[in-house]
Amino acid sequence: MGKVFWSDPAIEDLRQVVEHIAQDSATYAERFGVLLLASDKRLEDFPRSGRVVPEFEDANIRELIYGSHRVIYIIRPEHCHIVAIVHASRDITRHLAPGDWNIE
Repeated sequence: MGKVFWSDPAIEDLRQVVEHIAQDSATYAERFGVLLLASDKRLEDFPRSGRVVPEFEDANIRELIYGSHRVIYIIRPEHCHIVAIVHASRDITRHLAPGDWNIE
């Protein structure tokens, strides 16, 4: 495939998730953060390995599931963009609007 890019909002999501987990366990927060950051290596080789996000019904908007978090990404011909990390309990349609993703 190619390069994987993290959007600024996805980086902020990651920071918030790790900070939240660290309130209970700094060790687990670090492990979880490293696990999420490693998702780009998986996507470089296997961009279609995540499932299609059911709420958007677009074959190019996919997600990887890590515990109770969804890593949302978009596949482009030459690369992937990680656009958000969302807790699975949240209504994703209230927090993400694909038309607002400025990733070109």
